[in-house]
Amino acid sequence: MTRKSKPEAPEAGGIVVLDFGSQYTQLIARRIRDHNVFSVIVPCGTPPAEIEALQPAGLVLSGGPSSVYDPDAPQCDPRVLELGKPVLGICYGLQWIAHQLGGKVERAARREYGPADLKVENHSQLFAGLPRRLKIWNSHGDHIVSLPPGFRTVGTTANAVAAAENAERRIYAVQFHPEVRHTECGDDLLRNFVFNICRAQPTWNPRSFIEKTVENIRRRVGAGKRALCALSGGVDSTVAATLVHRALGDRLFCLFVDNGLLRKNEFPLTLALLHERLKLNVVGVEAAGRFLEALRGVTDPEEKRRRIGALFIRIFEEEAGKLGGVEYLVQGTLYPDVIESVSVRGPSATIKTHHNVGGLPTDIQFRLLEPLRELFKDEVRRIGRELALPDEVLQRQPFPGPGLAVRCLGEVTPERLETLRAADEIVDQEVRRAGLYHKLWQAFAVLLPVRTVGVMGDQRSYANVLAVRAVESEDGMTADWARLPAELLERLAARIVNEVPGINRVVYDVSSKPPSTIEWE
Repeated sequence: MTRKSKPEAPEAGGIVVLDFGSQYTQLIARRIRDHNVFSVIVPCGTPPAEIEALQPAGLVLSGGPSSVYDPDAPQCDPRVLELGKPVLGICYGLQWIAHQLGGKVERAARREYGPADLKVENHSQLFAGLPRRLKIWNSHGDHIVSLPPGFRTVGTTANAVAAAENAERRIYAVQFHPEVRHTECGDDLLRNFVFNICRAQPTWNPRSFIEKTVENIRRRVGAGKRALCALSGGVDSTVAATLVHRALGDRLFCLFVDNGLLRKNEFPLTLALLHERLKLNVVGVEAAGRFLEALRGVTDPEEKRRRIGALFIRIFEEEAGKLGGVEYLVQGTLYPDVIESVSVRGPSATIKTHHNVGGLPTDIQFRLLEPLRELFKDEVRRIGRELALPDEVLQRQPFPGPGLAVRCLGEVTPERLETLRAADEIVDQEVRRAGLYHKLWQAFAVLLPVRTVGVMGDQRSYANVLAVRAVESEDGMTADWARLPAELLERLAARIVNEVPGINRVVYDVSSKPPSTIEWE
């Protein structure tokens, strides 16, 4: 059986995003949805007839890592520019449009990565109401040498053509990335395109998403079929389970697996929350020994994720066999999991394998139901509020599916896990005490496979190093390290060294994403 989930069925009148492989393609779609306009991502090579069948109000051509002259550069059928729909090209999208329509693109003598100053020119509708000078965010090594016939420059930086248009054909393009928060007024630019140029209507919202998703699940699963949900108690899986439960009722069975990689007391407390508060049909499965045995001697993070993902599936298959008639597996997969793990829309690069995406075994016996696969965490929280889920669930910080295995760098052993749990509990307690838990995207401890010399009780010590990680983010695609108060860092370090045996040094991670990821593995 196939292990790919089907994308959400599109709605007419939205914006179709053609993916050329950018890590930020989905950010474009979600920025559009922020304005309550439906958006859907399709591969750049999707035939024009299929795009036209979606009845879009407009098209966006995403960025991408390639040069238009690369032999294996992602291609789009040029006829998409003849559909009579407004088009916005972004970064590679601009270069592809210029290349296809008779302009010239070359490798830049001076590449542009990061911030730049944009000078807006010629009163473009795309920049209506925006300042004449803007701070923008670039990421390109090629630039436009000459525009195609009928196009004019509407924005420049010191080094390149930064925006161009053919207003008569309703084709607009920018060299920078309006979808990232680093670009000043980027959201306003997208709003101009969506509403003023495409005339799209704001009909997408959490309620309509729920209604449509429930309808799609019922139609896809069919009468009498059963589904099993991989439930962890986090926001993603709980919202996914609630959606599917609304569609299937008692034909949904939920499993919460104790893999031995959970935080302190997490298994009994979460099981009680899911069963007693949320009234989900959930069963707890004790499997800590099996996971720890599978991880024995493993230090490579990708191998950890693969083994954990494979064992989860084997356990789900065993439990499904006891129930009988289970064809579907429900997962709370989100888009950041997908885009880091595998390329499913276009030629984007794999960053790391998430256990519930690229970490799945090839012989999985289930069909997947992933109703949140196109969404980001903050969007899922909006869906959860509409479903009336308690804040106790909705405000939980993200916790990785592989659990503490990817925060225990090096080999995962029961002893190292106990050390990490004790330190992680202190981080959680002190962050909450400081009133910062709901202001941070994540805050957690990472046990390093490093030992250092220290002095404790006038005696030499040679013990472990623990890293504290705290980040601020909107959607998990980018993140900035949190500037925690010095007093909080002091309390964290003092408590961890004094209360957790085996640790004599605490360090604080001041890396942002990118270039780092949020989790260390």
